[in-house]
Amino acid sequence: MQSANVLLKKIIRNSVLPFAAQHGMKKDLFPLSRTLSLSLCLKQENSGSPSGKLDLDAWKKVMKSGLQEEVSETVSEQKELSTLAAAREILEMWRLAGRSVPENITEEQLKTFMECPSKSAKKKYLKYLHLKEFYKKNDKRKMDEKRERRLEAQKQASETDETKKNSFVRLWANAMDKAYGWRVAQSMIFGQPLVFDMSYEKDMSAREVTNAVRQIVLCESFNRRSVDPFHIHFCNLKDDSLYCREFSKHYKEAWGKLLVTVTEQCYTDIFPKDKLIYLTADSPKVMKTFDHDKIYIVGSMVDKSIKTGVSLARAKRLGLETAALPLEKYLLWNSGAKNLTLDQMMHILLTLKDTGDWKKALEFVPKRKYCGFVSKPVHELKKTLNLINTLKLGRRQEEARRQFAKNYSKKLMQK
Repeated sequence: MQSANVLLKKIIRNSVLPFAAQHGMKKDLFPLSRTLSLSLCLKQENSGSPSGKLDLDAWKKVMKSGLQEEVSETVSEQKELSTLAAAREILEMWRLAGRSVPENITEEQLKTFMECPSKSAKKKYLKYLHLKEFYKKNDKRKMDEKRERRLEAQKQASETDETKKNSFVRLWANAMDKAYGWRVAQSMIFGQPLVFDMSYEKDMSAREVTNAVRQIVLCESFNRRSVDPFHIHFCNLKDDSLYCREFSKHYKEAWGKLLVTVTEQCYTDIFPKDKLIYLTADSPKVMKTFDHDKIYIVGSMVDKSIKTGVSLARAKRLGLETAALPLEKYLLWNSGAKNLTLDQMMHILLTLKDTGDWKKALEFVPKRKYCGFVSKPVHELKKTLNLINTLKLGRRQEEARRQFAKNYSKKLMQK
């Protein structure tokens, strides 16, 4: 009996009551509920189950309370929908008026907008939503552009890969590789030696040694593609050194086939001392011309802390001639140390060997370190500047003396 009453109540609440509330059938609804309950009681008496008295007044009160709740809920929902629609119309009017209003707004944001206490608060909230939507669209646009650029780069890479796979291009690359290898092989017999001193492992950290090896790899690559390459010697290179491990890591299987001379001996044991010139930025002697009969030595060192005098001290201990590049003679130096990287030194030496032109060679110096090339040596320019400054200072001193004497005489006259 209780389960049947619960089921009947659900049916009436979900189907009959909304229909009655919309069509104004409040009075006609109660006889229907009374007949349904009586018919249910009659069915129960016919089935032989124990019957009980039905309190129609109590049932009427229950039905009335349920009907009032359903009607109040529907009325509140209709009011809320009407206020939301009105708020959307206000937003549309503000958007047409040119105010900062978001294009898309959710119901929750609309409710928050309606709950704002003042008009200025509503404007600030709408501006916040507008900026948030604008940044979101901007991020999406950037992501789309980035995706398009990536796809375009992949497409270009695939096209270049297809061209590389072309048989003619591969044959050309192989032919050029053989030509470069033939030049380097000839330089190992007839070329001018260039020594890289590998005795600075103790003066560097592991990271600096790795950077030095990378620069030497670039030097070998530039030398290999040169018209007249050097015969490169890696001297003082031990098998268990960090230099050797980094070279093996980079070249892998090609390390044993590299067209360079690798030895543990010192360069003084291989070449005569009178032909050796140690290139160091700390040398007091400036290199004037490139000598094709000399053997130049480059220290394989990358020092982030700029340890001055290390390579110069080593050259003096070995009794070797030293030289520095004429940077101040041709360049108006701006700032920073005059130490260059190993690959920059290789570019300069190759250009000097091919052309003998210092201006072309020194173009490989980083432009951030100098203001430009000079027609006169820098020391002559410095002398001229010092002379101008002394003359200016002398004139200022004379004017100061005259002004002091004039003021002093005025004071005496006043007394």
